[in-house]
Parts: sequence; C-alpha cells; structure tokens
Amino acid sequence: MIPQSSWIPTLIALPTLVPFLGAALTLLQGRNARMQRLVTVGAISVALIASGMMLYLTSTNGPYAVKIGGWGGKGYPNGPLGITLVVDRLSALMLVVSTIVLLLVVVYAIGQGIRDGTTDQPVSIFLPSYLILTAGVCNAFLAGDLFNLYVSFEVLLAASFVLLTLGASADRVRAGASYVMVSMVSSLIFLAGIAFAYSTTGTLNLAEMAIRLDDVPSGTRNALFAVLLVAFGIKAAVFPLSTWLPDSYPTAPAPVTAVFAGLLTKVGVYAIIRANTLLFPGGSMNNLLMVAGLLTMLVGILGAIAQSDIKRLLSFTLVSHIGYMIFGIAVGSEISLSAAIYYVAHHILVQTTLFLVVGLIERQAGSASLRRLGGLLASPLLAALFLIPALNLGGIPPFSGFIGKVALLEGGVKDGSVLAWLLVVGSVVTSLLTLYVVARVWTKAFWRPRADAPEGELTNSTASALIEEGEDVLVADREDVGRMPATMVLPTVAMLAVGIALTVWAGPIFGFTGDAAHDLNDRTPYLTAVLGGER
Repeated sequence: MIPQSSWIPTLIALPTLVPFLGAALTLLQGRNARMQRLVTVGAISVALIASGMMLYLTSTNGPYAVKIGGWGGKGYPNGPLGITLVVDRLSALMLVVSTIVLLLVVVYAIGQGIRDGTTDQPVSIFLPSYLILTAGVCNAFLAGDLFNLYVSFEVLLAASFVLLTLGASADRVRAGASYVMVSMVSSLIFLAGIAFAYSTTGTLNLAEMAIRLDDVPSGTRNALFAVLLVAFGIKAAVFPLSTWLPDSYPTAPAPVTAVFAGLLTKVGVYAIIRANTLLFPGGSMNNLLMVAGLLTMLVGILGAIAQSDIKRLLSFTLVSHIGYMIFGIAVGSEISLSAAIYYVAHHILVQTTLFLVVGLIERQAGSASLRRLGGLLASPLLAALFLIPALNLGGIPPFSGFIGKVALLEGGVKDGSVLAWLLVVGSVVTSLLTLYVVARVWTKAFWRPRADAPEGELTNSTASALIEEGEDVLVADREDVGRMPATMVLPTVAMLAVGIALTVWAGPIFGFTGDAAHDLNDRTPYLTAVLGGER
C-alpha cells in the first residue's frame, strides 16, 4: 500500500468545501458585486486546481478514499460507517472537465453582467446559487455512499431551480415548475432505492454494498438495479425519461443553459456508470440499456429536426447524444467503457460551447429562432465559433466527436450481438442526422440573407441577459447594435480550445480513460481504497 499524505484528505474535500464556503461569503457580500465576482472565480479556480492534482495522483497511484471527520472508518466486514469520499480516475476526470466548464461559464456570465450593467439584474443571487451548484456537482463525483449521492442531487436541484427561474418570467416559472416536479419524482424513486438497498444489504457505502450484493439473490439485485436506473435515467435524460429536458433548458439565460446542458445530465450518466460497474457487474441490465440507448439517440435527433429555435434544437441533440454514452456503458467491454468516458468529456465541452455561442448569436442578432436569423456569416468570428463545435458534434474527422464515435463503434462491432449491431447502425444514422441538423442551422442562420427569413424583420429590442427585458421590434429600431463583448467571446474561445485539446491529445487521454475503464471493470482498486485500510 502507498502511504497517504496528510494533505490528501483535505485535497479531496476542497472541490466541495470551497464552493460552499464561497457561496456563504458571496451571500454576505450581496451589495459588493466586485467581491462576489472575485470570490466566485477564486473558489472555482481552487476546485479546478485541486481536481487537477487529484487527476495526477489517481493516474499515478490509483483511487484514494477519505472518511470525513475521521470517524466510523471501520474496515470490512463491519463498516465503513459515516461519509466516505472517493476519487478514482473516472471521478477525477469528471471533476477536471466539470470545473473547467464551470469556471469558463461563470467568467462568460460575469462578462455579460459587466457589459449589460447589474442594476436590474439578479446578480447577487446568481453567483451564490452558481457556487452551490458547483459544490453539488463536485460532491456527486466524489460521493462514496448512496445517501451522499442523493444529497448531491438535492443540492443540484435546489440551486438549479433558482438559476432556471431567474427573473420569474412566465416561461421560466412554467419550465421551472415542470423541472422541479420531474426532479422530485426522480428523488422519491431514488429514496425508495436507498431504502431498498439498505434493507437488502445493511449499508449504503458503495464499496461495502458492492461486496454484499454478491450474496443477494439475482431477482432482488435486478429489482434494486431497476429502481436506481429509473432514478438515474431521469437525471441523465435517457428516453423515455427525457421529455422534460427540451421544455426546461431553453428558457434559462444563456450561461445557465450552457452549464445545465454540459453538466447536469452527465451527473446522471456518471451515476449509471458507477452502478453498472461497481454495484451490479455482470450485465444483467445491459440489453435494456442498449434498447434505451438506441431509442434515446433516434428519438432525440428526430425531435431536433423538427425545431426552429436553436436552443430547443440543441436541447434535443443533447438528449440524442446521451444515447452514445449509454451505448458504451451497455456494451460494457473495456474499449466501450473507455470510449463512453471519453465521449462524456467530449460532449460536456462541445455542448457547453454551442450553448455559449447561441448566447452570442442572441446578442448579435437579437434572437435564437431560425425564423428570424440570417446573414450571420458577416461575423467570421461568430461563424467559426459555431462551425467548429457543430462539426465536432456531428462527428466529422479529425475532431473528438469522430474519435469517440469510432471507438464506440469498434466496441459494438467486437461485441457482435444483434443489439450491438443495431446500436452501431443507429449511431451512424444519428451522426448523419446530427450533421443535417447543424447544417440546417448553418445554412439558415449564417448563409441565408436575413431579409429572406420569414420573420427576419423582427428582433428583440435589447440584448438578452439574466432577465429578459426586451420586446419584439423592427431590426432598424433595436436599441442594442449587437456587439459581442470580449469578456463573453474569450471564455467561448477558451472553451473551444479545450475541446480541440481533447482532439490533439486524444491518444494520452484515451490511455487514461482505458485505465479508468479497466479499474471500473476490475473493481479491486476502488474496493481496496475504501475497505483495505489507509493508503
């Protein structure tokens, strides 16, 4: 065993603890916008640095576990008790990608606030809520027991409801109410699963539960797995549990939509990966997951084809591409899991970038509706910022979307089952339809003259901010000429650069995800970190 340095437990707790402390401080500094911004950026930066250090440590030494407060750390077979935080290669990678996204999006949002002024905007509540969301996301990836994972989801729900309903417009409140109702149903199902798991195994610690479930009858195991899959499937927006998402996300402000689309569904995907590999290995639900993955891909992309608003269109592509991740999880081989992990990282970055670009389009043209857009090719920077991640989403070589999809297809072909081949075909069809969807946006919003758009003469009177204050006016009468501030463009460019880096260093990253997939299928490193004594 490798000795664990005294500072490592503190390091593991930082991504959760620092954003929580930052949220409290920003609430106290509600009248000092400058201090709120400094605290927010500083707290997320600390979380990012800690996550990067954990990525290095886990890649070198494997998983680490810490018992919070140092109590209740009984080893197998009597424990452990209390809250355990665990970081392995998978959770460390998710933490790094997530904190990069959270940092760049909040810089984008702060830039938008500085550009628009904050007198009438709810900035004082936006940043504390954003930090609480950050803490919930980080804690979900570190949770070593089911109840702590449930608490992380509830923290996400509380913060996301505030962010989703900023400004309290009718559309946002309606979408927020629907989002909360669905999330509460998911939470109740998850609570039922927790009660079921505890009554079955006598523990909620994931490592201990993984061992004890081996002795549980297969029927009981499958029933428990099914309950947890429904709860996690709602969070991840897996079809047919995904109908809430396209109606909820597009109503929020651009930075909120971007971080929701990039991260929140991936927390559900992470939970599915953890359950399928750690708690219920053996593939008892793999056929069901394959069918769900195929339907998620096809139904999502067909929904995107029918949309005329870019935000709703991208929300449907978000649902569709969750199917690729479920594909890799369901096949379950090392190469498929590695590809799924890589694709999760790719999709977080690309989907977030596209929603940030939509925020720039709204500022430039006053709308995100294809019925009103046209002539955006006049801004080469905006055109490039949309085109590169759009091609990446569609899987055009040499981008990371192509690399991830090819690896998923390789895993499906090697599996060789009928369902795996159907998923391979469905993946190719979905990729082609995704290209059609983004090409449609390109031709209508960028190539077509605005005068040829059905409602091209109309626009919003002011740039969209946290609160939508404008009204429909003629383009010539718009109060804001549509300049894109550098404080919004630079974070978008940085996000695009991180996505490209995922392509440039695809080899080393795939090596890392391959090691992560090996650890997931083996389970021994995780179990040893939690139950086998201190490192």
